[in-house]
Amino acid sequence: MAAKPRTTMSVLAAVLATALVALAAFLGAHQQASASGADRSGGARELGDPDYGVCRGTSRACYHDWGNFTPATDGYRVLLYTRTAGPRHANLGTGLNPALVDANVVQNALVKMGRDNGFTVDWTEDVTQLATPARLFNYNAVVFYSTSRDTLDDAGQTALRQYVRGGGGFGGIHNAFGTEYNWPWYEGLLGGANFYDHGPNQPGTVVTQNRHDASTKDLPARWTFTDEWYNLVPAPSDVRVLATVDTSTLAEGVTGNQHHPGHGRNQPVAWCQYYDGGRAWLTTLGHDAKDFSTDGSFPGAAQFQKLVLGGIESAMGSRPFCASP
Repeated sequence: MAAKPRTTMSVLAAVLATALVALAAFLGAHQQASASGADRSGGARELGDPDYGVCRGTSRACYHDWGNFTPATDGYRVLLYTRTAGPRHANLGTGLNPALVDANVVQNALVKMGRDNGFTVDWTEDVTQLATPARLFNYNAVVFYSTSRDTLDDAGQTALRQYVRGGGGFGGIHNAFGTEYNWPWYEGLLGGANFYDHGPNQPGTVVTQNRHDASTKDLPARWTFTDEWYNLVPAPSDVRVLATVDTSTLAEGVTGNQHHPGHGRNQPVAWCQYYDGGRAWLTTLGHDAKDFSTDGSFPGAAQFQKLVLGGIESAMGSRPFCASP
């Protein structure tokens, strides 16, 4: 007797059973990876899918040009903010006096960088100087350099957000990533990233991933630099990665002091994005006072300074921002 033809329902049941087997296999592999806390590249498994409720990414459609800046008549100005409410990096000096002293390495270096390249840098650790968006709109970019913890009060948070939404530029350098941990909007401003820990301060090879951007166009493909090599949770997402560290060149490894396993071989160290109407340029580099040396005694210092200069200039709009390869 000939076999009866299979019904539509029996065919669907077979297809569903096959799909369920495949799904179970996938979930089992995912759970195994989750248990280890790492992905197959050897880096940390990224947790969650942050959504900051704003337009963000590499498309200029996320930028608002609302006419808040007139550099043709006013020139370019940058506000450098270095207030710390927690750990303080030595290159900031012990505190700001009415006049800068030699120990204020970062502040002196950026003031000179601006003077040598045609823009003005004002510096402050007075949170009241960030109290209103109108005050911040006097600056084409606001740069946080190694700020820490809750460095802004409520007025400062509101002013920074409104400033960025009005087309302002933001630069976040080094421990700007160890700042405002409990403010999701600021985490998004950093590219959806936050400092978690770092490994030993050690030399490594920085790889320039995009040599079309203003901050990287004059850099070699690979260059030696010494830093703490921040591990991040979360790691940057929906950004244009500009430079990474080849972690295979870190002789002491990348595992952090709180056991973060790193981000795989090519760990991001500089990136850019449009965010909630403004521009944001970011780098985790910048730990050592010698980063600003000019005598050739610190490998990579000249490259780091070019990176920072181009990043600030692009964030404030005097050079093309976040250029694609």
